[in-house]
This record gives sequence, structure tokens and C-alpha cells, in this order.
Amino acid sequence: MATQVTATAQRGSTFLQIAIALQTLTIFLQAVSAGLLLTSSYGEVLHSVGARVMYGASMLYLLAAVLAWKPGGGSPRSVWHATGFLVLASVQVVLGIAHVPSLHLPLGVLMFGLSVLALARR
Repeated sequence: MATQVTATAQRGSTFLQIAIALQTLTIFLQAVSAGLLLTSSYGEVLHSVGARVMYGASMLYLLAAVLAWKPGGGSPRSVWHATGFLVLASVQVVLGIAHVPSLHLPLGVLMFGLSVLALARR
């Protein structure tokens, strides 16, 4: 029984690491597409699609955190971090749609830093 719990915890932790890495990558790609937004005609489409992918990655991070916590017996701290990140992602989307770059850009930088920090802590 203990072996099964350990294996479940390991799978949950691995899934969580993958989800955080995916989220970090999508945020980085959003920075790249923001640059393209300023310099090319297709940048807006890439940034818009990337926003949806990044938001989905944030939801995946929350799902992975819940799965690592509940059945895997991990810490609920990851769930709180992932929930906070999903809130930040929601604010980021609203600011982007409202075209408020004075808040949208710094929040994106903060989100990237926090995501790298979360990745490094795993």
C-alpha cells in the first residue's frame, strides 16, 4: 500500500513539474509574440492565440497541483500558488483585452518571474 501511495505521489509531482514548465514556456512565448505584435502583421494573431494557450496552461497547473495534493498526499501550498497564478492570468487577460499596456506588460514580467521561481522550487 505504501508503495502505491509513493508511486501516486511521484506521478503527481512529475505532472506538476511538467505543468509548471509548460506554463513558464507559454509565458515566455507570449513575450516573444508581444515583440512580434509591435513589428509584424501576424503578431496580433500569435499573441491572441498564445494568450489562450497560456491561460490553458495556468488551468493545467491548477489541475496538476490539485492532483499532486489530494490523491498524491502532497502539500496544499502548490494549490494556493496555482490558484494565485490563475487569478494573475485572469487579470492579465482582462488587461490585455482592455489594452492597458502600462499594467499588462509589467504583470507579464512578474508572472514569468513567478513561474520560473515555481519551476526552480520543484
